[in-house]
Amino acid sequence: MPSRNGPVHVATTRRTYKGKVYQTHLLRRTYREGGKVKHQTLGNLSHLPADLIDTIRRRLQGEPGPPSSWSIVRTFPHGHVAAVLGTLRNLDLERLLGTRHCRERDVVVAMMVARILSPASKLATARRLREETASSSLALELGLEEVADKELYEALDWLLARQRRIENKLAKRHLHDGTLVLYDVSGSYYTGRRSELVQFGHPRDGKKGFPQIVYGLLCNSEGCPVAIEVFAGNTADPNTLGPQIAKVRKRFGVRRVVMVGDRGMITHRRIEEELRGVEGLDWITALRADTIKKLATQGLIQPSLFDERDLAEIESPDFPGERLLVCRNPLLADERARKREELLVATEKKLDEIVAATTRARRALRGKERIGLRVGKVVNQYRVGKHFMLEMEDTRFSYRRDETKIREEAALDGIYVIRTSAGSDAFDPQSAVRAYKDLQGGACVSQHEDDGSEGAADLPLAGHPHPRSRLPVHAGVLPGMAHASEAGADTVRRRREGSSGPEPTFHCGSRETLGRRATKGRNQTHR
Repeated sequence: MPSRNGPVHVATTRRTYKGKVYQTHLLRRTYREGGKVKHQTLGNLSHLPADLIDTIRRRLQGEPGPPSSWSIVRTFPHGHVAAVLGTLRNLDLERLLGTRHCRERDVVVAMMVARILSPASKLATARRLREETASSSLALELGLEEVADKELYEALDWLLARQRRIENKLAKRHLHDGTLVLYDVSGSYYTGRRSELVQFGHPRDGKKGFPQIVYGLLCNSEGCPVAIEVFAGNTADPNTLGPQIAKVRKRFGVRRVVMVGDRGMITHRRIEEELRGVEGLDWITALRADTIKKLATQGLIQPSLFDERDLAEIESPDFPGERLLVCRNPLLADERARKREELLVATEKKLDEIVAATTRARRALRGKERIGLRVGKVVNQYRVGKHFMLEMEDTRFSYRRDETKIREEAALDGIYVIRTSAGSDAFDPQSAVRAYKDLQGGACVSQHEDDGSEGAADLPLAGHPHPRSRLPVHAGVLPGMAHASEAGADTVRRRREGSSGPEPTFHCGSRETLGRRATKGRNQTHR
């Protein structure tokens, strides 16, 4: 069969009829068959405009098309904006903020999307929303023609006034009777002084020497944020629990609820004073390391419990009417042993330096008090002093490991105990353990408490040997959109840092100076 893969071209034929010339433009393929040149008509282009036919002819001949009267002056990245904004609208989050469309709602939505795409200060966010300095199509999609940095703060004040209604809508959507409620707190250092919430407290973010603010986040069992509240920076974690219980039961109308919190939040004292005996209120938390050690001393926790499974349920007279779920994570046990050995070796290296300082001939370290000060700094640095037996005199110092204590602690490596008042009819052991895992594994911000024990501090659950608690994306958005009624918009955490016509064009002008900086005269915090 002859090949018909010849070149394609535009053939124009003319014929005259009664003094009038008729032109026909045909798209043809030319090929050779039996020594003869033949033509195959692929289509009739006569109905197309003349300039388009000419462009097709030129392009088929390999020539560039005629110069266009349109030129691309500027383009905006759009795909990531469409993805985040589309997801936000699928969640019906705009109606959650306000049922009526208004500019304040659009500005808040813009800040939320910008926070997810490229977190920055309010000043930088305002610059990215302006037409002259826009970095995406976000402002165009939301119809925001010109946004000033001051307008962002005013939108936060508008949002603050609506916080209660927003939280009530979220609770109605995500909470119900008998539900699990995950609650934990975190904090941020603060550089301002004007808010009464700014107080010196425990630096959860490691920034010592700065005042703090504390905020607590309530989530449903799937980790979806429902409510957030800001507390003074010197507020202890357990002291924030009572207002949250009242909020869930009274304001949200959830009569039967199971509060899930870490052992630094739902403490034994808090259980006895606020939780025990309250109808419809249960809890899931964990025991501290010293309490686990006491259960092991009483013989209630034994290695034989984990011969077949890494989960066992026990009872103790110290916890009447409660269930204790003993779990063992072998991966965590290995990690604890490795970490302990590294700390012991690092401490021994520094203690050897002190031993050498007491035995050298010149400028030797003398005096029991001076030696004690040096030794105290070393053992407190790695916090394994309990594993050493120290002997000090005025002219000598020696040490050795306390193998008995090391073995006692190693026996509890990887073991943690979940404490719950919920009966077996409400939760099976696996469900209770999973709920606590959700709290520690990302549904809420984990508050790592320190009880001075290396063996069981903030223990993760099986399958997560190195957990690092993180807020999910939707939880990370919420602190920027709602906070306690006592705190103004200044308590929000932040970092320092087309028309129709024949020839539409977009001009990229110079970046204008954005008035006074947002950092002047305002309290602000930094991530």
